[in-house]
Amino acid sequence: MRAVVLGAVQALTEFLPVSSSGHLLLASRTLGGSVDSLTFDVGLHLGTAVAVLGYFWRDWIAIVRSVLAGAREHGIRPARWEGQAQLGLWILLGTAPAAIAGLILSDRIERDLREPAVVGVALILGGIVIGAADRWGGTLRRLPDMRGGAALLVGLAQASALVPGVSRSGITIATARGLGFERYAATRFSFLLSMPIVVAAGLYRLASALAGDEQLEWGLLALGACAALLVGAAVIRFLLGFVQEHSLLPFVLYRLALGALVLGLVARGDL
Repeated sequence: MRAVVLGAVQALTEFLPVSSSGHLLLASRTLGGSVDSLTFDVGLHLGTAVAVLGYFWRDWIAIVRSVLAGAREHGIRPARWEGQAQLGLWILLGTAPAAIAGLILSDRIERDLREPAVVGVALILGGIVIGAADRWGGTLRRLPDMRGGAALLVGLAQASALVPGVSRSGITIATARGLGFERYAATRFSFLLSMPIVVAAGLYRLASALAGDEQLEWGLLALGACAALLVGAAVIRFLLGFVQEHSLLPFVLYRLALGALVLGLVARGDL
């Protein structure tokens, strides 16, 4: 049951701008057990990664075909590639900072930052950043307007989401909004950008666990991943529709309230 609950929490909070790692840490502390490790956390990310791949399968097929066609016709000259092929390149470019930061800093983050107090502070600070970017960000740029510089900045922001409570989707959407992209384009790029790093991180952590002494309960892990997959697909559909009509203010208020609650419980010694 705990695996199903955590899988649903993972999917809900991975795609909503409220921090999946922070919610998983808080949920695991509340539910008890030993599932607050990065292995279980990233294992659940595999379920959400499949949700992204499944929901955007037409996009991924078009991107791969366009990249192959562009490389065949123009070689390594991306400026001559058509839009979908360039989008694939920007996704790879945006993935690089988080991949490098994860390889270098993941052990230190697991050791030093996976604490409720860190989550509380990150929820509040991240909420302020997301709210400001969404309120004052531009609305003129669409997904075809993405370029290498913008993709790299969004990727650098994604790397900061290694800190529990920041929110990968939240900080990438906020950065794209700050660069002038309208909400739907910012959200769609955030989702597409999530798949490479989530899959890579999940495979890396699972490989490390298999090579080490950590015991994996494969049945529970599969159950959690399935829950993450099903809920994740529904949440993607919901948020893409939501941002076309509404601002991110409800999520900002939720982050501020939850962050204040977490810090209050930490101060009382109850968390």
